[in-house]
Amino acid sequence: MSLIAFPTRELFSVKIDEFDLIIFDRYERRGVLPLLYFDNIARYVNDGGAVLIAGGPDYAEVNSIFRTPLGRVLPAAPTGEIFEEPFHANVSELGLRHPVTRDLPGAGQTPPQWSKWFRLVGANVQEGQPIMTALGDKPLLVLSRVGKGRVAALLSDHVWLWARGYEGGGPHVPLLRRLAHWLMKEPDLEEEALRMSLRGSTLITERQTLANLVDPVTLTTPSGKTEQLELTKDNSGHWIASVKAEELGLYSATDGAHTALINVGPPNPREFLEVISTPDKLSGITTQTGGTALRIGGDDGASLSLPNVIAQRASTQYHGSGWIGIKRTDASILNGIDRYPLLIGFLGLALLLGLLSFTWYREGR
Repeated sequence: MSLIAFPTRELFSVKIDEFDLIIFDRYERRGVLPLLYFDNIARYVNDGGAVLIAGGPDYAEVNSIFRTPLGRVLPAAPTGEIFEEPFHANVSELGLRHPVTRDLPGAGQTPPQWSKWFRLVGANVQEGQPIMTALGDKPLLVLSRVGKGRVAALLSDHVWLWARGYEGGGPHVPLLRRLAHWLMKEPDLEEEALRMSLRGSTLITERQTLANLVDPVTLTTPSGKTEQLELTKDNSGHWIASVKAEELGLYSATDGAHTALINVGPPNPREFLEVISTPDKLSGITTQTGGTALRIGGDDGASLSLPNVIAQRASTQYHGSGWIGIKRTDASILNGIDRYPLLIGFLGLALLLGLLSFTWYREGR
């Protein structure tokens, strides 16, 4: 038994915006959280938070978490049915293109090469994307974007069978890891993205999307030339175009809605080519201005010689043996003038009388 009261108000009211992800694992409303805090969680999602619902029979019953203010942001509405029969969790056609479920180990076979589950909560998708289904087209895993946040509903509590290795188990680790990272907005798991990469001298432009068609991509080379790229779909569901990178520098690609950048070659090629410092690079400007470029350290790296810095007026030469000059500009800025009158009022009169009295006293002696 806990000796400390559960800090409900602190967690779900004061510090709720500090959470990266809130998970309800087979949670049944039994008075632990007042309805007010479910409303706080719904606001937290709209403001950019993330919630994962892993539901079992509790999600279909009268005390379901769906029948709270949180229900307005949940993507699947329970029908009250519970299906208890063997089934394989299947990646839907949409899920084959979604980064969370694409290329899951064992998903490329029919049936999938992972163990069966035995319970599914009946639900209707209100909004979002059912990326996994079961028992026909019944939703199993539904993802949704709500406001600035994200919500996922897993409509079965038997994922533990994969973790326990039942009938060989299943890819529970990659699935749950990707799911959590997608909810927390991992850039690599975005459904809609444009990326560029370099393989040898070949520039790869890759479009991640859930759509069946994509727009052409405009590629801009470092010299400013543009080229229209027509993307083709590969076996993994990505749209890809490849071109030869014939120039060194920064390439950019855009389809109007997304932009990607990549640098081809060393980040600073001139610096890599000339890594030894030399005053010769400044000789042109120093000769024109009457200045000089000096080394403060010897080639051995041990000796140190600092020249004196002298302020000079206009001259044709600003350097000499052991010194360098800085030209005075004689520039000044007047920020303002303040005047303070002296000897005013009774204080001034008293000082004046005191001075006269002191003078009379001295003369009288």
